[in-house]
Amino acid sequence: MTHAVGLSDIRAARQRITGKVEPTPVVPSESLSERLGFPVHLKLEHRQTTGSFKLRGASNAIASLNAERRARGVVAASTGNHGRALAHAARLEGMRAVICMSRLVPQNKLDAIRRLGAEIRIVGDSQDDAQQEVERLVAQEGLVMLPPFDHPDIIAGQGTLGLEIMEQVPDAALVLVQLSGGGLASGIAAAVKGVRPSTKVVGISMARGAAMKASLDAGRPLQVEELPTLADSLGGGIGLDNRLTFSMCRDLLDDVVLLSEEEIAAGIRHAYEQEREIVEGAGAVGIAALVAGKVKPNGPVVVLLSGRNIDMSLHRKIVCGEVVAERA
Repeated sequence: MTHAVGLSDIRAARQRITGKVEPTPVVPSESLSERLGFPVHLKLEHRQTTGSFKLRGASNAIASLNAERRARGVVAASTGNHGRALAHAARLEGMRAVICMSRLVPQNKLDAIRRLGAEIRIVGDSQDDAQQEVERLVAQEGLVMLPPFDHPDIIAGQGTLGLEIMEQVPDAALVLVQLSGGGLASGIAAAVKGVRPSTKVVGISMARGAAMKASLDAGRPLQVEELPTLADSLGGGIGLDNRLTFSMCRDLLDDVVLLSEEEIAAGIRHAYEQEREIVEGAGAVGIAALVAGKVKPNGPVVVLLSGRNIDMSLHRKIVCGEVVAERA
């Protein structure tokens, strides 16, 4: 099957972002390997500059703009990490960046974006509300929209993670990847399947407001209520006019697994107590799926730790067991 983003696009993105993005290590997890009976490897993308994988897509998208579009500046809706990555990449190029977010975005992520010099607009209670402000700015101020996932350059940039994973663990039987709007999952799946078609790629999301899962089940993009969750970076819809990531996730993912808030909290705790890694809720969902027994591998596993941008007071409460499981 042919998609808008393929292995050649991802390889080109890798060349484009070299020197702008850090290659991240893979390390074995003794605790998870012993638990599962198969080698489990952790891809430490949470150590990426800006603290998440989003810098890959943002850097590739900005590097692909011509001079006229760079001069206009960029705008995007974000649940936090894409905005931080875009702000960082734009600052390196001396460009204007405007990031639109809902009131659900944690304060620590707002502060990090503001420190990078981007303009911030807080609009409404959902990613869809923030997207309406993006479209207004595109129409009225001529800014260039670089969305967090449904864009070929964003997908190709995120897909560079898949190339690294397959070079670092060439015999991987299973890759666990975060699933939200689908830019990361579709990019990694395109890279992994392009290099080794037999390797399975499973998307992991939270049960509260998993828009891509609901859309895949319905066979078309759906709008889903956005709810508070420990995996806040996975919030938001996929867009009713989704052009790329819905079909790529439908065709390339082998399965999708949903997690409760208790399971996500357990993943964060395991990452800290057993792996000595601080990750946000979204970053912990792969570990959480294994700990909960919701994924049963039959060979070497690669688990992506996608981000570390968690409010540390919240992290302490989770590690101490003070956060109630299902948050209203």
